[in-house]
Amino acid sequence: MRKFYLIGFALLLFFDTVAHCSFKMTALVAEPLEANTDWLWRVFSQQWVYLAIFGYILTFFTWMTLLRKAPIGPAFAASHLEVVTVMIASVWLFNEQITLTRILGALFIVTGIIFLAFAEKQILEQSAKRDAPSNV
Repeated sequence: MRKFYLIGFALLLFFDTVAHCSFKMTALVAEPLEANTDWLWRVFSQQWVYLAIFGYILTFFTWMTLLRKAPIGPAFAASHLEVVTVMIASVWLFNEQITLTRILGALFIVTGIIFLAFAEKQILEQSAKRDAPSNV
């Protein structure tokens, strides 16, 4: 089961990161933002927008598969790791800077997810002990 979660969440993060970064690429290529058909043509003539849509479709199906077995609290929190992965990918793709504030924010996100995972594990262990038949 652990392998299922690791592979599933890795795919979820990958697909979601690809989708976010592809939308950013679409926005950059389609500039300037204008409310007209020329802008729409610029958006939909770029391969990036289709990669973004495909990425979100894959993200959706991966998320639905994970939710069948994963506890919702930690799963929902872990799904927000994409904030960290998009930040890291943005350094490489868009030459964005990682500031101390961004690093601290990423550390808070990761720390929160770790705490939720430990809390879920503790709850499951207590539930298993409570539900175990007693030998009295």
